[in-house]
Amino acid sequence: MYRQHFGLKEKPFSLIPDPNFLHFSDKHKVAYSLLEYGLHEQSGLTVITGEVGSGKTTLIRHLLGEIDQSQLAIGLINNTHASLGDLTQWVALAFGLPHENKDKVTLFRDVQNYLIAEWANGKRAVLIVDEAQNMDKETLEELRLYTNINADGEQFLQIVLVGQPELRDVLQAPELAQMAQRVSVEYHIEPLGWQDTANYIRHRLATASHEEHVEKASHIFDSVAIAVIFYFSGGVPRLINTLCDFALVHTYAMGLQTINYNTALEVVRGRKIGGVNRFTNNEEQLNLVKQRVLDAVGIDLTTVLDDKQSTVDTDKGPELLDDTAL
Repeated sequence: MYRQHFGLKEKPFSLIPDPNFLHFSDKHKVAYSLLEYGLHEQSGLTVITGEVGSGKTTLIRHLLGEIDQSQLAIGLINNTHASLGDLTQWVALAFGLPHENKDKVTLFRDVQNYLIAEWANGKRAVLIVDEAQNMDKETLEELRLYTNINADGEQFLQIVLVGQPELRDVLQAPELAQMAQRVSVEYHIEPLGWQDTANYIRHRLATASHEEHVEKASHIFDSVAIAVIFYFSGGVPRLINTLCDFALVHTYAMGLQTINYNTALEVVRGRKIGGVNRFTNNEEQLNLVKQRVLDAVGIDLTTVLDDKQSTVDTDKGPELLDDTAL
């Protein structure tokens, strides 16, 4: 409802993963490069992890859009919850193979024959498992068996596991040592830093705006508002999206064109369930930003959720903070 008000053609901070809005921070560039490397070098097992909302699924969707389907046969498993069936059914379904009313042995044979046939036709098969942290140790060990489908040193199936940090912990279990030894590529996506958060917000606004409004859209949030959003989101993209979207709604409702720190703090204070990161691990940058906000507008971000302290009016302009300085 606020799109016309801000000169936007679409919603800039949707929670639905959309590769069209992908912002390649340094961390996401590395993760994507390693995904590509794993595919091109025919790595047996690639593992990409990151916190909830760190942009893992968006990266995968971008990768799927860039893959040459004439050279690779892609199977994608989006949900690995045990109640949805066993692994063999997931794998068969991922590659479009009939799986109803077939036992596990028959399905495994069908998958094996499919992989061999694709290889004979000059196509490598890649199985991408998203939310892989939901798989238990027995299922992961079963998945390892698919890496044994090979001949003459050629790997018929490459596997990409994408999941939350718990996935790394599970793969380090002694009983999964054989699988861990087959991990050729691994990377953990850390939350965005302050500068990347500012770039991320401005990128999404510019992408969502009409061409004639790009410059205006990229400055809808002033720098102190971005600092507040960074501090309370911890640099997690999904949480950034949540806070930014509500800030746009609030600002539209007040008939304003620019989002300042007062609006950002109001949004943060209204988030009782989601939107605020309570498990941050980039303390150094958060403390730096906290001090910069305190110096700029006299607000201590560590206390605003506790005592509902009043906001402070200021005549300073929107570029109070230099996001390249941290």
